[in-house]
Amino acid sequence: MAFTCATGKHRRPSRMQRTSARAAGVAALTTTGVMATVASSPAFAAEPTPEQTGLIPVVTAGESVVEEIDDQVVAQKQAAFEEAAREAAAKKAVEEREARVRAAREAERKRLNTFVLPISGSYVSTGYQASSSLWSSGSHTGVDFHAASGTTVHAVGLGTVVEAGWGGAYGNQVVIKMNDGTYTQYGHLSSIGVSVGQQVTPGQQIGLSGATGNVTGAHLHFEARTTAEYGSDMDPVAYLRAHGVSI
Repeated sequence: MAFTCATGKHRRPSRMQRTSARAAGVAALTTTGVMATVASSPAFAAEPTPEQTGLIPVVTAGESVVEEIDDQVVAQKQAAFEEAAREAAAKKAVEEREARVRAAREAERKRLNTFVLPISGSYVSTGYQASSSLWSSGSHTGVDFHAASGTTVHAVGLGTVVEAGWGGAYGNQVVIKMNDGTYTQYGHLSSIGVSVGQQVTPGQQIGLSGATGNVTGAHLHFEARTTAEYGSDMDPVAYLRAHGVSI
């Protein structure tokens, strides 16, 4: 007789069915567990965002510090360059100023060592040691420069006034002790513009030409001497030429 299995919802599954079910359950459980484990593993988890780790703020802060340091270095280099430029400019200005001072001093030295004619643009109308009864010594102790009354009379060089006033036959006169130790005399002046003890420079006005004293007309009597006294005269033309004056 053949037996048939009962059917219906209350039928128990066969041993084979139960075994298969358990195997499938274990497989499913194992697979789910493995997947869950993989998903939860740090190596396989999704990479955290920068906001979660705080990495970007740290890097940004680091870059900001580096940029700030770079800016400071650039600023320091620029400041050092500007300071060096200022120092170079200041040094150049000092050197240029010193050069100007030296040039001015040299120009002044040359000027003070320069001799000029006592009457600008004039000429000798009566020479040195010319003979005439007009002079007490019998000869001319100086030279006469042609000049109308009131013409400016110049000191021929640097010196100090030792006489300024009436000089007898010389009329109004000025005697100057020159810087080189010699003396020059300017006679027959219509007026005197300096005083004793005053220092004069080349070309400085010391008076005006005239016809005072023992004269026959207006002119300038000029003498060069070794002393301030009469009788120590030397050739005025040679004297002026020896000091670079063209005459």
